[in-house]
Amino acid sequence: MFLPIRPLADTGNAIASLILNQSSFEVEAALADALAERLRPSKPEVVIGMPTLGLSLARLVAQRLGHRRFMALGTSRKFWYDEELSVPMSSITSPDSQKRLYLDPRMRPLLNGVRICLIDDVISSGTSICAGLDLLEKLGIRPVSIGAAMLQTRRWVDRLDQTYDGTSQMVSGVIETPLLIRSEKGWRSEV
Repeated sequence: MFLPIRPLADTGNAIASLILNQSSFEVEAALADALAERLRPSKPEVVIGMPTLGLSLARLVAQRLGHRRFMALGTSRKFWYDEELSVPMSSITSPDSQKRLYLDPRMRPLLNGVRICLIDDVISSGTSICAGLDLLEKLGIRPVSIGAAMLQTRRWVDRLDQTYDGTSQMVSGVIETPLLIRSEKGWRSEV
């Protein structure tokens, strides 16, 4: 699989980019198959998807794990939502956006005493996945696993471990890509 390189503003750095909803069904299915197998040992009973692009991946992973449903978090506030079941959220792809991450209060009872897996399409800086962890923490829940189709760089490791001690150890990804640095010969890995 070839991935486009996306420069990060004027930093001289870039990342390999995966935009799941622009991938073929075949690629999406292969990523879901591989991620489900990586997450299976954690025995999740509920799969929760992060908006926006993590939702389709979470749905497919839940199906492959034999679940009848998955749970979707959202950034669009419905009139029946409770602000107490929300946290601020930003991401590397929309850093200036002032969003909130919500859990539908009607879904709350489905989370009592079960093993949870939190899924996003990509983990890069760790900002988005930490918002998901913040929301679950408000509910007194710590997931048993975290999954992503792509782990971009390793910048997310420190953020997760500083915010949620040891959490990076429960992260599984299908594709891992390094931070790229501009050189005279093009882009090269930071390592």
